[in-house]
Amino acid sequence: MENTAILREWFDRVDSDKSGNITPCQLKKALAVGNLEFPISVVQQMIRMYDFDRNGTMSFDEFVALNKFLLKVQQAFSDLERDRGYLVTDDVYEALVKIGFSLDSPAFYTVCESFDQKKNGRFRLDDFISLCIFLQSARNLFDSFDTAKQGRVTLDLNQFVYCTANCRI
Repeated sequence: MENTAILREWFDRVDSDKSGNITPCQLKKALAVGNLEFPISVVQQMIRMYDFDRNGTMSFDEFVALNKFLLKVQQAFSDLERDRGYLVTDDVYEALVKIGFSLDSPAFYTVCESFDQKKNGRFRLDDFISLCIFLQSARNLFDSFDTAKQGRVTLDLNQFVYCTANCRI
């Protein structure tokens, strides 16, 4: 597949020490080349989302999974930004639904308030990606406790502490 070859070439350039894995700093620099500026905490969250072997870095296969997610998020953004370069709150809701996130109003407005960096109701691509990374990470963590796939979980204090410690953004 041509896309895989392009991703491999890109990955190998980013993997400057030729370790076979990308560190958070390497990924942050690579994203910045594409005009995506994220705090290191968000880049670390990106890696944690797809760090299947839990080694704190990103292998090529993990990178491919992250790339697929980012392309889906970027496409949803592009479909709704209407040449403005940003989404407004209603667009954010529609884009999240396209990606597969369905939130009730209180959760949606709370998360929007948290990720609206300039507090102006406009979400640039990097803001929207950060929001989606948070939601996907929250979904992954929730799913790890929702083993019966019922959409509800019950946590004891230890599990709650574990969740809050692993939900760093």
